[in-house]
Amino acid sequence: MNKKKSAHMAALYGMLIALAFVLSFVESLIPISLGIPGVKLGLANLVTVVGLYTVGTTGTVVISLLRIVLTGFTFGNLFAMLYSLAGWGLSIVIMILCKKKKWFGTSGISILGGIGHNIGQITVAAFVVKQAGVFFYLPMLLIAGTAAGLVIGILGSMIISRIKIVIKKLY
Repeated sequence: MNKKKSAHMAALYGMLIALAFVLSFVESLIPISLGIPGVKLGLANLVTVVGLYTVGTTGTVVISLLRIVLTGFTFGNLFAMLYSLAGWGLSIVIMILCKKKKWFGTSGISILGGIGHNIGQITVAAFVVKQAGVFFYLPMLLIAGTAAGLVIGILGSMIISRIKIVIKKLY
């Protein structure tokens, strides 16, 4: 990789990390009260979906992992970061697998990512509080994850189609 291309990629990764960080901050300002703790819009996952289709798997994993750590230290606490990492781990594996196997389009992958994120988080919550009763929240979380995943998938698809030409020039 030449120096110019390397500099472009570093700048792109930096912008994607910053965008995910800003979207996480914006999301923290939007109150969502569905009577269930942990329901969020998943705005920062827009960067994850776009990243999977533009910078590839490795870049997306690095970007989203850095976003979780940065936002965890800035806006959350150790438990919030633990829940986010658990949700992210399951979510990213599902999304990468489905994209690699070409099982679903952008919206389907995003929906499965949202669902995987909720399952990962609720599973860790059950271990932390040592109470299987938290799975009572799962149906509502799955509905919220599906809705948020659909919206993020549609937006991601629109963004991907618009920036893919620019990204291809970097590779």
